[in-house]
Amino acid sequence: MNVFPVPDGDTGTNMFLTMQSAYNEIAESLELNAGRVAKQIAQGALMGARGNSGVILSQLFRGFARVMDDHQEMNAEIFIKALGESRNTAYKGVVRPVEGTILTVSKDIAEEAGKFEGNTSDILQILEKVV
Repeated sequence: MNVFPVPDGDTGTNMFLTMQSAYNEIAESLELNAGRVAKQIAQGALMGARGNSGVILSQLFRGFARVMDDHQEMNAEIFIKALGESRNTAYKGVVRPVEGTILTVSKDIAEEAGKFEGNTSDILQILEKVV
């Protein structure tokens, strides 16, 4: 995953710091609406994004939050669509997408999750397959 735009060795650190910022955005939140929580996570990731990998990760969260919108809860159908939009948003955010990066991981996850569309209501079953 550490090849874009150059293999610089800080991808893991940058992604960790971006995730930490996303977590900090919701750490003390009392919000129960899943869509609003997703928006908070996306905002935290964007504001704390570090490096190219962090920016791409924040775009994955942005796409996910876009589908979650104001849904009180998440179900399998929404989850599958959110994973697809995550992929789409991240790819659109990169001028020249490079395969073998987090973009490829997001693409593979979305494709695998898409196989469950209309076939399950169990998010855990989807997660077990894509993770």
